[in-house]
Amino acid sequence: MDDSKAMARLILFNKPYGVLCQFTDGGSQRPTLSGFVDVPGVYPAGRLDQDSEGLLLLTDDGRLQARIADPRFKTVKTYLVQVEGDVAEDSLAALRRGLRLKDGMTQPAEATRITEPELWPRDPPVRFRKTVPDCWLTLSIREGRNRQVRRMTAAVGHPTLRLVRWSVGEWTIAGLAPGEWREVQV
Repeated sequence: MDDSKAMARLILFNKPYGVLCQFTDGGSQRPTLSGFVDVPGVYPAGRLDQDSEGLLLLTDDGRLQARIADPRFKTVKTYLVQVEGDVAEDSLAALRRGLRLKDGMTQPAEATRITEPELWPRDPPVRFRKTVPDCWLTLSIREGRNRQVRRMTAAVGHPTLRLVRWSVGEWTIAGLAPGEWREVQV
């Protein structure tokens, strides 16, 4: 084996709600990755909105970063999504066909209604309203447009209340509490 090139580092991080997907806050005084991951030279492979939680991959390898984040490689990203309302089969069918959003048609998604998953409590909690039901979906997509999952659920009449990215490709946050990370072999 040629040891002249070090192995690429890949870190799986369970990003908590409210944390920015960058190492500096640009003066905003909001929590960033630097408060959780003290590993020099790694950068996010893809993004996760401040108000989303779950798996964020960090790597020091530009080619690996591109392979994970670039939509041309069609890496499957699976989300656990709590939505407002009681999702009917026709809404799931629309997600599975692909939807027209302002920036064009989405690729078909895998969409399934599920029972409420066993997740950590969110801080702050999702606002509960007795008069408005909610339910949970798994949604798997192969693109990564800005706020795509939220825009897709809103387009079928079910705004997202909580969004947790569970997996990217073969990697998941199983066993990682919010704010925890582990390094894996690539």
